[in-house]
Amino acid sequence: MPSSADHARALRDRCDTLKSQLAHVGDLRPGSLVKRYRRCGKPTCHCAGKGAEGHGPSWSLTREVAGKTVTTVIPAAGVEQTRQQIAEHKRFRALAKELVEASEHVCDGQLRTFATTAPEAAPKGGSRRPSKPRSSPRSTRL
Repeated sequence: MPSSADHARALRDRCDTLKSQLAHVGDLRPGSLVKRYRRCGKPTCHCAGKGAEGHGPSWSLTREVAGKTVTTVIPAAGVEQTRQQIAEHKRFRALAKELVEASEHVCDGQLRTFATTAPEAAPKGGSRRPSKPRSSPRSTRL
């Protein structure tokens, strides 16, 4: 079984690895990419037929900004790049979450080390003199 020092070293190494991976994160973009087909509304168009797919596909990126849903139209030429940016954003969030968890374990280990090496607290009731009595607070009622 590994010692606590080995465990702490492994956690610090994991934090360093995660920080290095975060430094190499590419362009990232939050949101969801959606493929849409629409109907134009002209009764003679091919999209008006029963079961017709409609015009498209058109692509849009939907995400939340300040509590509101924002939709951005993505040109067909930019769909693959947008997919990669969304995947990179998901990777970034996973790395950041893992780094916080590993770092929290390192910090907890440091606190345990301080608790075991700290001098014992002074015993309670060490003073034999009673404390000075304080005057009672005055009433603020009028």
